[in-house]
Amino acid sequence: MIRITLPDGACREYDQPLSVFEVAASIGSGLAKAAVAGRVNGQLVDCDYLLHSDARLSIVTARDPEGLEVLRHSCAHLLAMAVKQLFPSAQVAIGPVIEDGFFYDFAHERPFTTEDLELIEARMHSLAATNHSVRRRELSREQALQHFADQGEHYKVELIRDLPPDAVLSLYRQGDFEDLCRGPHLRSTGQLRAFKLTKVAGAYWRGDARNAPLQRIYGTCWGSRPELEAYLLRLEQAQQRDHRKLGQQLDLFHFDDCAPGSVFWHAKGWTLFQELIGYMRRRQEQAGYQEVNTPDVMDRGLWETSGHWQNYRDHMFTTTTQDQRTFALKPMNCPGAVAIFGHGRKSYRDLPLRIAEFGKVHRYEPSGALHGLLRVRHFTQDDAHIFCTPQQMQSECAATIALVFDIYKEFGFDQVAVKLSTRPDHRIGSDEVWDQLEEALVGALQSMHIDYRINPGEGAFYGPKLEFVLRDAIGRDWQCGTLQVDLNLPERFAISYIDERGERCQPVMLHRALFGSLERFIGILLEHHGGALPLWLAPQQAVVLNISEAQADYARAISDSLRRHGLRASADLRNEKIGYKIREHSLQKVPYLLVVGEKEKDGGYVSLRSRNGEDLGRLSLEQALARMR
Repeated sequence: MIRITLPDGACREYDQPLSVFEVAASIGSGLAKAAVAGRVNGQLVDCDYLLHSDARLSIVTARDPEGLEVLRHSCAHLLAMAVKQLFPSAQVAIGPVIEDGFFYDFAHERPFTTEDLELIEARMHSLAATNHSVRRRELSREQALQHFADQGEHYKVELIRDLPPDAVLSLYRQGDFEDLCRGPHLRSTGQLRAFKLTKVAGAYWRGDARNAPLQRIYGTCWGSRPELEAYLLRLEQAQQRDHRKLGQQLDLFHFDDCAPGSVFWHAKGWTLFQELIGYMRRRQEQAGYQEVNTPDVMDRGLWETSGHWQNYRDHMFTTTTQDQRTFALKPMNCPGAVAIFGHGRKSYRDLPLRIAEFGKVHRYEPSGALHGLLRVRHFTQDDAHIFCTPQQMQSECAATIALVFDIYKEFGFDQVAVKLSTRPDHRIGSDEVWDQLEEALVGALQSMHIDYRINPGEGAFYGPKLEFVLRDAIGRDWQCGTLQVDLNLPERFAISYIDERGERCQPVMLHRALFGSLERFIGILLEHHGGALPLWLAPQQAVVLNISEAQADYARAISDSLRRHGLRASADLRNEKIGYKIREHSLQKVPYLLVVGEKEKDGGYVSLRSRNGEDLGRLSLEQALARMR
């Protein structure tokens, strides 16, 4: 007998080997229909996987995150199958699952067009309706190399050659198409019902611009049509809220090829930038931080000591001077903070020492990865580094987490998820040190009763980190702030403090950024609010509009008074119709419009309007100011 234990602890016994799908069918037809994979003793497997012995089993459906990934991975194979049928000369490269969808890279003699995408998607629907069975098989390394070489699939051959000698090489076939993949996959193409191709873009083999150019087709796939339609609506809303369009519309910033990945801030955008810095500066002062500033360019030796030169060299801008010294524009602020701590003697009485810096950093990002304010080469971080004793480490982590949540709430982000990124394969420091650091982060979260998700192997090379993920107004998630704990950089730089016994001790170093980068946070804010920023952040908070030349002096006086009261205000005295001026400033997302005509001038009033067209009535200036405050 084979004994299968289900997630609720119930056990079922079978007198012969059977597949995951057959177990699901024995439980109920609805579950069998919904099944996309199984988890056997913790391992994700196909529904056709045979159970030969006792096992713990959970049935995975499209409602599960991992089930949705199986669905999307199978849809990527469906895409490749359709492309190969329509464009037989195309070579397939890789087709991974990404957030909210998938993509597949192809080598093709010409770029795919919008019309091509429509043809490919139509073929995918036809192939799904045909309901091809999906079957897995394994080949030896030599067999797999020969198989794909015979088909002219050179990228698959290269992938196989780079795999470890003992790697299991599995292939999945559906109809006349077979692809190299570790799986798992759906049982048949008919399980794919809710998908759409979204765009085509250029790419490079293995993400390296020195390699061959490829065509990348993106798509999305969901468990049901309503879920797909909801996602496509979010895409449409996202296009309307695109911060790049808003930046141009609101005259906030622009980009120029003379400085790729760097922002040219206009007056209004720079006002917003400075307001954010001012806000964070006030919050940090209240939380006991000292603000510092460190050089933008530092010697190579510093980066070798920190480990950045060995682990981050390809992303650094460097130069060699006439005296043969090599310098780098800083990609991180951390070593500068260490240098400040290391200058002069420190006692345990000085700890925790919280050092904050609005540091400009430079990182070489491939040109294809640049994306408006969200992915740049030159940006400003609201960085802070906390030096403390091991006994203070967990409480400092907890205080930082509380500050993060409070600040995000003030910006309108009520849904904040936390990810714990643990030790990567390539790291510095011993496992004992990493155990201690990871336990401090977990302990802080548990003490605050905060749920978190583990992101295995995604920590920095010098320490584990928490990532704070914000959900915006249309349901998108943005990774913003981080908190990292580190004993490795203090050791590498040999910094210390004097403890109660007069002995030298190594401090713990916490790395913390709340906005992350100010550029990226501004991009997120613009999209979250659709450009209609809260009054206190709006670059222009109020505009006074006169109806005719007769009220010009009164409009100027009102505008001057608003500025004296600390508002960013101006007067629009152009000889234009009042409807035109109202519409123009509403499109500029100015929070308040103060309209003055002859009646307002005679009575000492203003007619107050909001940017969404709401008429707030005829008010005195004092009443209008009170309303805006």
